[in-house]
Amino acid sequence: MPSKNMAKYDIAILGGDKRTACMSPILAEKGYRINCFRTVDIPYSQTAESKIFFTDSLREALDSAPVIVGGIPFIKSDCLYCEQAVGCTAVHVSDIQRNLHKQQKIFAGVIPESFRRICEEREIGCYDFMLDEPMTLYNAVATAEGAILEALLHKNTNLHGSASFVLGYGRCGRLLADRLKGLHACVTVCSNDVNELALACSLGFETLHLSKLQQKIGCCEYIFNTIPACVLNSKCLEKLSCNAIVIDIASNMAGADYEAARQLNVNIHFCPGLPGKYAGESCAKYLTDYVINRI
Repeated sequence: MPSKNMAKYDIAILGGDKRTACMSPILAEKGYRINCFRTVDIPYSQTAESKIFFTDSLREALDSAPVIVGGIPFIKSDCLYCEQAVGCTAVHVSDIQRNLHKQQKIFAGVIPESFRRICEEREIGCYDFMLDEPMTLYNAVATAEGAILEALLHKNTNLHGSASFVLGYGRCGRLLADRLKGLHACVTVCSNDVNELALACSLGFETLHLSKLQQKIGCCEYIFNTIPACVLNSKCLEKLSCNAIVIDIASNMAGADYEAARQLNVNIHFCPGLPGKYAGESCAKYLTDYVINRI
């Protein structure tokens, strides 16, 4: 690989969604030369355009720059995550590993542990956005706002005054409950963690132990699930009101029995990647700062 001073580009951006795509004009405005491989198309200024280039070759992208930026997640189903890769040949993780070079730095989100180990063995710097606490909080903000937008898009009623359940009270659950409260929804936090329930209660929320969810879910109009386990099983789904909506933001569709939901005609929506869908530009600013501070 050419040395950093001789590399054709400063940063190569691989796949991802609007978050990584929106990084390219921000980086270009700061003077970095960018090479993009399978990124989402976004508008950018004429000043930025002169420093942004595109390639159809993975090898060329990885050979061209000392810094590599991938999406969140970096890998999906053992292939490079590319939001707009319809019709393109999948890029397997082994192809990426084979073409990386010693002393390169790679930034992405949810990087597989096996990939991290290989990078360490080959003296390649590996930085996971989602292992950085401030970054996960910024991401949770965008996720919470996106979940509320999805609920409003798929239901023709106000959140104001609605009976809304938030399942789980981790980062996303806490921010989501707070935003819903700000919209004057009647929010109940549901968890099986007594510490989470105590914290939610201390902040003025109604609380419910998950063991009682089946008994109470019928009175709820909006359900926001953040728990990556099947808390919305068939017995819970059977009790849902016909007017209820479920917004599931837990990873990998693990939060509900989707086959039962289909049979019961439940209004349920699995909503992955909300920060990239609705807040790409805001997220890109945080991601860009993270990268620049480490190169």
